[in-house]
Amino acid sequence: MMTYGGHARAVAVLGLPLVGGHLAQFAIGLTDTVMLGWYGVEALAAVTLAASYFFVLFLMGAGFGWAVMPMVAAASAAGDDTSARRATRMGMWLSVLFCAAVMPLLLWSQPILLALGQDPAVSEQAAAYLRLAGWGLFPALLVVVLKSYLAALERTQVVLWITLGAALANGLANYMLIFGNWGAPELGIAGAAIASIVTQVVSLAAVVVYALWALPEHNLFQRLWRADWEMFAKVFRLGVPIGLTSLSEVTLFTASAMMMGWLGTVPLAAHGIAVQLASATFMVHLGLSNAATIRAGNAFGRGDRAHMARGGKVVIAMSLVVSVVTICLFLLLPEPLMSLFMEPDDPARPEILNIGVGLLAVAALFQLVDGAQVMALGLLRGVQDTGVPMVMAAVSYWVVGMPASYLLGFVLGWGGIGVWMGLVAGLACAGVLLMIRFWTRGINLSAKA
Repeated sequence: MMTYGGHARAVAVLGLPLVGGHLAQFAIGLTDTVMLGWYGVEALAAVTLAASYFFVLFLMGAGFGWAVMPMVAAASAAGDDTSARRATRMGMWLSVLFCAAVMPLLLWSQPILLALGQDPAVSEQAAAYLRLAGWGLFPALLVVVLKSYLAALERTQVVLWITLGAALANGLANYMLIFGNWGAPELGIAGAAIASIVTQVVSLAAVVVYALWALPEHNLFQRLWRADWEMFAKVFRLGVPIGLTSLSEVTLFTASAMMMGWLGTVPLAAHGIAVQLASATFMVHLGLSNAATIRAGNAFGRGDRAHMARGGKVVIAMSLVVSVVTICLFLLLPEPLMSLFMEPDDPARPEILNIGVGLLAVAALFQLVDGAQVMALGLLRGVQDTGVPMVMAAVSYWVVGMPASYLLGFVLGWGGIGVWMGLVAGLACAGVLLMIRFWTRGINLSAKA
């Protein structure tokens, strides 16, 4: 039996490149936020709103790509390369079909944003961003599928390097197109959208080339046009609950962005910065969660319950350590962290800092529960248990979190702090329910594989 130390080393070897890859992917959106924050407060508010809207759709569609990860991991443990290939292909099919279905929501987003009570000027800029950046959803979701395929085969180093290269390319393109440097036209928020599309296309090309070069025996793209309805249905059944679970969580944060927009442009800008910082730490938990999914998927494929239990304890402990470090940073260094996103002479800087420091203090509160819920989800996905966790997440985020945000923020008059306290309530509920689910039900599923 592998020792706890052995599990920790295995998770680190597998998970650290995934953490780095998620942070690099996050850096693409972060670059947009930082550079548009330098460009102007209204542009920052617009991209905050647009990014929240985009990721509602992206994370829902990414469910099919994330479903590929445990399926390929379990197939690999069982020595079934054919099933791994079939699952990946149908993951790509489902991702493209999803993109085609939701493109109208990206192309004509302004009426939706206005109906949600957003400022007309900010909504107009956000809609302009989405009309361009929306086309990047196609390559972005295909990249999720192929990265999941490679990660499940424990080829996480290449996932990291490809994403780092994409983040660097995005930063350079943003610098050129937002501000009009190096002879390019000054496009502002539209330049950020174009840079994001180019980055996603380059990422897709890189991951396709690597898959063809490193794994020719899988023939991943051979007869890609042929339907495989049996595997299509399997990926669909596993991916839809994953996508809806992600939708439940992201809509909680999107609803909070909408509520902050009701409070004004400056509170929304402060919310955008605080969310970016909280999201950066979440990427670490997400990388560990992906490692948990892969290792749980391997144990599931072998029917090894003892390995599952020890690995689960180790990865949860690693997530707790990350949470403690993050809490210290958010409580001790809020102003320096917030200042990274603003020009020193921005007239709105003092007000944004005043609001943002309070939001980061609340963000410190939900680090533990946010880490707990994503770790539990990763372990449950590894044993392909997604239906009940979806219901638990929906209840936590929609029935507990959203009403609590509105009640505390507006009925009780706590403003932005109240909105964020509602996030804490929803994440705490999800963390408790999902952990109970894994340790009472999910842990036993591995013995039945």
